[in-house]
Amino acid sequence: MQYLWKYVDDLVGKGLEISIVLELLFYASATCVIFAVPLAVLLSSLMTFGSLGEQYEIIAMKSAGISIRKLIFSLSICAFLIAFGSFWFSNNVAPKAYSKMRNLLKNIVNQKPTLNIQEGVFYDGFDNYVIRIGKKGRNNKDIYDILILDHTKNQGNTTFSYAKKGKMEVTDDKMYMLFYLYDGFFWNESASAASAGKNPLYRSTFAEQYKRFDISSFIFERSDHDFYSRSHQALSNAELVKMADTVMISVENNNDNIMSAFMLSCNNFKNFVYLDSVFQNCSDLPNIQYHDFSTKEKEDALRRFVQIKNDFQNNLNINRENKKSLYTSIASYLTEWHKKYVFAMACILFFFIGAPLGTIIRKGGISVPLVITIIFFIIYFMLTIFGEKLAKGGAVPVWTGMWLSTFILIPICTFLTYQATVDSALLSSEELLKKVQQLKLKLFFSKKKNESTPTHA
Repeated sequence: MQYLWKYVDDLVGKGLEISIVLELLFYASATCVIFAVPLAVLLSSLMTFGSLGEQYEIIAMKSAGISIRKLIFSLSICAFLIAFGSFWFSNNVAPKAYSKMRNLLKNIVNQKPTLNIQEGVFYDGFDNYVIRIGKKGRNNKDIYDILILDHTKNQGNTTFSYAKKGKMEVTDDKMYMLFYLYDGFFWNESASAASAGKNPLYRSTFAEQYKRFDISSFIFERSDHDFYSRSHQALSNAELVKMADTVMISVENNNDNIMSAFMLSCNNFKNFVYLDSVFQNCSDLPNIQYHDFSTKEKEDALRRFVQIKNDFQNNLNINRENKKSLYTSIASYLTEWHKKYVFAMACILFFFIGAPLGTIIRKGGISVPLVITIIFFIIYFMLTIFGEKLAKGGAVPVWTGMWLSTFILIPICTFLTYQATVDSALLSSEELLKKVQQLKLKLFFSKKKNESTPTHA
């Protein structure tokens, strides 16, 4: 739904078939699986173990000799299988779905809105033409009181055709809109008309006039070329590594270009007339003194020096920006490579959060687990985005930024699993409720004691 509302302006008014919209939403949903699976694991594990604890089935299992540790770790096999499936999906299916989604969306955006010429409304859907139809017949073909403004010369409403009646129809191949105009006149007072003769205005009448407009851009066509096939989100991990290596070669070539520009500037310094202050640091140059040059030679030397310095500085800035762009591309490829492993690992971590927490709080249903799931997932998602921004910005190494959320979740998983296996009531709902009641009683008696204590002036 978020994706649908994001691109609703590009979808509405295009006359798209429902199958195309459903296909677009299908591809968009496939790209969201990598985020949805960890969320589903956390929610399902919380609901399952919370329901078992609420109905005292965990106590029954303990009395039968099945410990919490054995129960959690036996079901953790399912979490590992889900994590493996999530990684396989994000590495093989999601990139293709993203590529198809972006390509399909590009084709939809490039398509013009549906051809819809209404009565009494100026319609500007055709390139460089504006059409107004006063009235339409019942068959939607016969038209009356037609005005066609020609803006091909970019001079405003200086050229137009008017007809009392006419007929419009679309060719069989849906490529052109045909207008047959009857009993009208043509008006031209553009600058080109004025330059052609003495009279700045041309006016002529006609019994019949024919106009044709290209409407091929109104038809939805699928592009054979996949424009987004090289995007980092449309590549598998093997392809991401290959692209990162290719960009790294470009970085090395860029470094060579910087060195070549530096050496060229050094050669230019050697080949032009130097001042004696420069010769003090260049032992291989001839012993020419400052007073051996004329004033004009000194000025030419300084002017040439400034020009070489500026050229080298400009080349250095260009190569520096190019190098920065290349490193940003490498970071994008590497973050996408790590992201597939990070979200697969999140399935396992969320299971070891949800299962122990469910046995501790002993609340089934949907309400409490859903609230806890949303809180944990929002925190995890914010940490992931924060680490990704740091990694792409170069503030930290890529692996550090992408695995930041995992490093924070591991201690939480360890703590909750330990609390569940030792039957701790630290986080149970009954224990928390008891502490809240004790706190209320303390506050109540403290308030009574303060009210009974006399105050002295």
